[in-house]
Amino acid sequence: MEQHLPDRPSIDQRIAQRLKSLRLERGWSLEELARRSDVSRATLSRLENAEVSGTASVLGRLCAAYGLPMSRLMHMVEEAFAPLLRPEDQPLWSDPAIGFRRRSVSPPAATLAAEVLECELDPGVRITYDRPPRDGLEHHLLLREGRLTVELDGRSHALLPGDCLRYRLFGPSVFVTPADSPARYILVIV
Repeated sequence: MEQHLPDRPSIDQRIAQRLKSLRLERGWSLEELARRSDVSRATLSRLENAEVSGTASVLGRLCAAYGLPMSRLMHMVEEAFAPLLRPEDQPLWSDPAIGFRRRSVSPPAATLAAEVLECELDPGVRITYDRPPRDGLEHHLLLREGRLTVELDGRSHALLPGDCLRYRLFGPSVFVTPADSPARYILVIV
């Protein structure tokens, strides 16, 4: 069981605080953010109050509304910059409802652009992102284990271990694992 110190908020609490500050920095009401993200006002309120944890899909929609990659949101909630980040200190975010885990391998830095993520998807997972957080965001996806299909701009790419898919994201994207195979991949975002 994870134990939290009373003076240190959990990752979900830090995400909630950051989501609220992003909305307030833009001067948006909950209704305006709901319109821009296609996430209900009630869900937004519960997220900002840390009453629920955001799913990959919901956080993806919010990040798209704010024009930032999800990994950047995760970096925003981390404590401080350190040039070396050991594996035990790399933040891990998960969406247990669908079987998605995302480890931020890169040390968080607001002034540096590239980010490295290690991602794992359970068998039979389908994650759909309606739009990119920022048009033209460059991705390099290296499949380490399992099988993964990535759908971009209506085109499907079936990846096997060792395959690297390089793309710039302009529209919806879909990540799918077959029912009998998980996937573990490295994602570099520039």
